[in-house]
Amino acid sequence: MEENKMGVMPEGKLLFTMAAPMMASMLFQAFYNIVDSVVVAMVSQDALNAVSLAFPVQSLAIALSTGTGVGVNALLSRYLGEKRKDKADQVANTGIFLFFCSALFFSLLGLTLPRVYYELQTGNEMIIRYGTDYLSVCMGVCYLLFGQMCFERLLQSTGRTDLAMIPQITGAVINMILDPIMTLGLFGCPRMEVKGAAIATLFGQTVACIIGITLNIRKNKEITLDIKKIRPKKVYITEIYRVGLPSILMQAIGSVMNFFMNRILISFTEAATAAFGAYYKIQSFIFMPIFGLNNAFVPIAAYNYGARKLQRVRKTLRLTVLSAIAIMTVGTILFETIPGTLIGLFSPSEEMLSVGCKAFRIIGVHFPIAGFCIVAGSACQALGKPVYSLITSICRQLLALLPAAFLLSLTGNLSMVWWAFPIAEIVSLIFSAVFLRKTLRSVEI
Repeated sequence: MEENKMGVMPEGKLLFTMAAPMMASMLFQAFYNIVDSVVVAMVSQDALNAVSLAFPVQSLAIALSTGTGVGVNALLSRYLGEKRKDKADQVANTGIFLFFCSALFFSLLGLTLPRVYYELQTGNEMIIRYGTDYLSVCMGVCYLLFGQMCFERLLQSTGRTDLAMIPQITGAVINMILDPIMTLGLFGCPRMEVKGAAIATLFGQTVACIIGITLNIRKNKEITLDIKKIRPKKVYITEIYRVGLPSILMQAIGSVMNFFMNRILISFTEAATAAFGAYYKIQSFIFMPIFGLNNAFVPIAAYNYGARKLQRVRKTLRLTVLSAIAIMTVGTILFETIPGTLIGLFSPSEEMLSVGCKAFRIIGVHFPIAGFCIVAGSACQALGKPVYSLITSICRQLLALLPAAFLLSLTGNLSMVWWAFPIAEIVSLIFSAVFLRKTLRSVEI
């Protein structure tokens, strides 16, 4: 096999060559998420609340697909670095099987449990109706989401991030075009409100999935996909989830955190949950470039670790950390200086605007710390110490953030609750720094 560019290209050029397409595509995805909520907010605050309350369930599905992708990415890239194409092929085909099984599980949940899920959180019948419509569509047909994620990750695993961005951007653009048309009933289309936003999402995912499959078959020559080999292989499933399970659990914990934070916030006012939902849409625009950077870093680190080019791993890690902190600092500046403009995108009531501005300014102070912690966790995963990332996430969200939010809510002051986020990030910083140091020492970097 020829040497992959991940083993020979100068580290700085390699990182940003691979990261730029993924950052661009994820910015498009974040922009779509904002547009989706902005359009839904035009229907009513209840509609925005319904979509916001759906976020933990959608996050669970994304957690499983992303975590599986992390495991496939790391293992496949490592085998390519070791020049073992046969094993890389087997990992790719096993990964497709796992994505399909995951989609089947969430599809069954989406067809049976949405109304019960909403009734656990609110007695507002309009929010329940909107939310049931939204989740039934998005989760009931989630094969498209998992298919899109699967084939994008296979392209990323071999360093073809420029191709991986094509399905994601195309799907997001289609989604943004159809969203207002189907939600608000423009150009003769029936007004479907929240359900229209969900159906628009499915159209975008369908196109993205088809493009992803086509690009892998025609362009991704370093792996060979074979429908006859798409079946479970215990040895690869074990290794994929040894690396990917911590990522799945970390994001799943995030879903649990969101669920209980919504419960805490809605006890003050429904405007607080709407503001929290708006925050997550806006912050994704800040965090998505970091995740794009991360998605480039993981296969580079795994490939060079497999090839025992440890100095390249260290240099790439340093560049990734510095870039992440710089990007997140820009996010902090925006949240501190123009919170009213940001939350104003969501057609807020006066109460939602007031609550949101306070929340944005308080939460935004922790962004640069979060940038370091995200990269540190990915470094532990790529270098074979995924349990460290899991421990850090548990301590941050379950042992720090939620207890802090609950205790601060007892003051009766909603503004105090938002300080739970900076407090939790300081806890995460301590664990991330300690575990990253231990990981680097254990692999002699």
